[in-house]
Amino acid sequence: MGPARHLDLLPDLAAERVVWPVPFADGIPKLLELRGRRVVVLVSGDPFWFGAGSVLARHLDASEWQALPGPSVFALAAARLGWPLEQVACRGLHAAPFARLRPELAPGVRIIATVRDGEAVGDLADWLTEAGFGASRIHVLEALGGPRERLRTEIAGDYALADVAHPVSVALEVAGDGAVVHRSAGQSDDHFANDGQITKRPIRALTLSALAPRPGELLWDIGAGSGSIALEWLMSDMSLQAVAVEARADRAERIGQNAARLGQDRLQVAMGRAPEVLAGLPQPNVVFVGGGLSGDTLDWLESNLPAGTRLVANAVTLETEALLVGAAARRGGTLMKFDIAEAQPLGTFRGWKTSYPVVQWSVVL
Repeated sequence: MGPARHLDLLPDLAAERVVWPVPFADGIPKLLELRGRRVVVLVSGDPFWFGAGSVLARHLDASEWQALPGPSVFALAAARLGWPLEQVACRGLHAAPFARLRPELAPGVRIIATVRDGEAVGDLADWLTEAGFGASRIHVLEALGGPRERLRTEIAGDYALADVAHPVSVALEVAGDGAVVHRSAGQSDDHFANDGQITKRPIRALTLSALAPRPGELLWDIGAGSGSIALEWLMSDMSLQAVAVEARADRAERIGQNAARLGQDRLQVAMGRAPEVLAGLPQPNVVFVGGGLSGDTLDWLESNLPAGTRLVANAVTLETEALLVGAAARRGGTLMKFDIAEAQPLGTFRGWKTSYPVVQWSVVL
């Protein structure tokens, strides 16, 4: 079994040939129907690096299969270009949005990525140009390791190839003056479309420090507003997950748009009011409460979250501050108050403009 292009490369064999259908998932039942027979599934390169191997292994017992990996498309691309692979970002975009690359885009960065087909290469060039990185070099690598192998190089902003054949991958040398998403907490507020309901950059950096992301954890961001806390949480590690809880439909939609634009499409947006909407969500490791803090929500969290869950809540109003002071008296934890001022024009001079102070409670339940 395999794609027609793989089967066409085989010599004359007595074996039955079965073309793997499109979409890929439709081939799984066909494969399982052949249980008990000797079956070879042909896939490209290393099947366990952005390949089909893990999908097939989930449907078979460990005793039923054996993998014989070949050089991956990433290894072949690096070998053609002379790039040290350990210094290259390797991404699978054949079934994922281009925005997955957004956190990687900075001048001088090298990326190797699989893409869906030849048309997708042109779409990627357009996307890079719109993001401000039209000066990037795109190495178009077709049919690597096969008799149709071909390598061509274009500038994203001038991309004009119309005859790119599948299978294809791309290698990018990023260049341009587009906005760069940095690696530390406290991204620019400009990265997040909002209606004013946003945790501002300095407080967001302090909050992410309190949330202390650890690999593999799941965050609830309750009263998410623009989604900036949940999105920065996801940016800190690819293994993290997050649910943004937002009661207003317009804000929930805006959160989804922010997530798509910043390449964090794994963010789950749950529209509804806390605490009612919380019961149906996957169990979190960490919870942040920003907007919409109420006594009912705090009571629900204290009563329903398991021991060991980390909880961070920010308050601006006197009423919500009183809730956190009371919670700290019951549960312990740490109370902090942040007073931040920024220099602003004051006539012909400048003066300090003070933001509302923020009280933060953090605790391990």
